[in-house]
Parts: sequence; C-alpha cells; structure tokens
Amino acid sequence: MDRLAGLRRRRIALGIPLHELARAVGRSDATLSRVERGQIRPSYELVEKIDAILERREGLATPRLTVGDVMNRSLVTVDASAPLAVAASRMEAGGFSQLPVVDDGRVVGSVSEAAVLRAVAQPTARRARVRDSLETAYPIVDEAFPADLLPPVLGRYPAVLVMHRGELLGIVTKADLIRGLRGVPLRRPSSA
Repeated sequence: MDRLAGLRRRRIALGIPLHELARAVGRSDATLSRVERGQIRPSYELVEKIDAILERREGLATPRLTVGDVMNRSLVTVDASAPLAVAASRMEAGGFSQLPVVDDGRVVGSVSEAAVLRAVAQPTARRARVRDSLETAYPIVDEAFPADLLPPVLGRYPAVLVMHRGELLGIVTKADLIRGLRGVPLRRPSSA
C-alpha cells in the first residue's frame, strides 16, 4: 500500500479538493479522509480508481514535452558545395561531431567527423567538397512532435532536425534531449 502514502500530497499538489476526489471515486469525504490518514485500508479497486484519477490529472498538470521544448535553435549547417575544410572548422569551432548539409536551403544530407577523417586520408583531400563526403540526412520532425518519442530515433541517428513549413528551426541531439528532459537550459555556443 505504498501508493497510499503520497495520496494526500499528490491530491493537494494537483489542487483537487477532498470532496471532488471523493465524489469521483464514489465514496464519502469522511471515508476518503480516513484513507489518506491511514486509518482504514481501502480495497484494491478503490486504490486503482484513486490512482487512475490522479494520474489523469497529473498528465494534464504536467504537459508533455515537445521537440520545440528541447531543441537547440542555434542550428549550424554547411553548404554541400563548400570545401570539406569549412565543415571541419565549423565542427571544431562549435564542438559538433556532425553537421546537416544544405543545398539552396534544402537539407540534402549530413557530414560527420568520421566522414571528414576518411576524406582527409585521400590524396584528393585538398580539393574535397562536402558533397563528396555526404552521408544520410537526419530525420525531420515538426516542433510539436513529442520529445519522449525521440530516444528510439536518436538511437539510430545522431540528430533530428526540426522544421516548420519548410524552414529549419533547430536540431536535437542526444545531449540536447538529455538536457531538455532534465530541465537544464541549452548552453551551446552559437556559431556562424
């Protein structure tokens, strides 16, 4: 019956008057008060009803985080026609391990540190362009996309781009999601 220990605290935190919860579960105020104080042991069914009501209200009281809440708006991209050295220097300056690649404002792929390292090892490295080391584009979601659905996506891709009506708004990496879910503000420096 550990679920009962915090019943009164949860009810008060949600701003639910005792009589409202009592009415919702079909019991008297006095009975519910005695349950909260541990004076009587309620049935399993009553505990389930109370818990379900509180959980529904907690869901309303704590809105679901969206991608817009956790994304980093300081999006740094690199043009597909840029020299690979430009991508490398942007990654180094911003502390990024990958960058989205754009061509005429359209996302065409990505480039990672690993791709840059592979290209640098080639004899033609000085003439290499970002398009020569292009990797798969990151998934694109809307800013209203639920943040709690991102972990499986970020398990397969290093980042998710956030777009609204064809305009890139930001990016979410694993670190951004972790910070956002912990409520820590994003502090990544913006780079050009």
